[in-house]
Amino acid sequence: MILGTFRLPAAKMDAARPAMTRMVEASRAEEGCVEYVYAQDLFDPGLIHVTERWVDQDAIDRHFAASHMAEWHGAWTDLGIGDRNLRLYDVGDSRPL
Repeated sequence: MILGTFRLPAAKMDAARPAMTRMVEASRAEEGCVEYVYAQDLFDPGLIHVTERWVDQDAIDRHFAASHMAEWHGAWTDLGIGDRNLRLYDVGDSRPL
């Protein structure tokens, strides 16, 4: 599981939304993707929370090598994306709360 955040200027949120939508939709369509979510923080404009679940490390490796990832990374400068803080977690079984 990958969890974390990245930041962009709140004034660029509307400009970033199409690129984020393309990224999320392409990622969700990848083989091995279980969940892929970007969520805007309600209390901190410009802070985006990231949640990713993949079936295995090979799926993550393919994801980071995908062409839509290169397109997404290429858009970061124009969109002012920075302060990226993502962590990879090894998670065991889950159960409902």
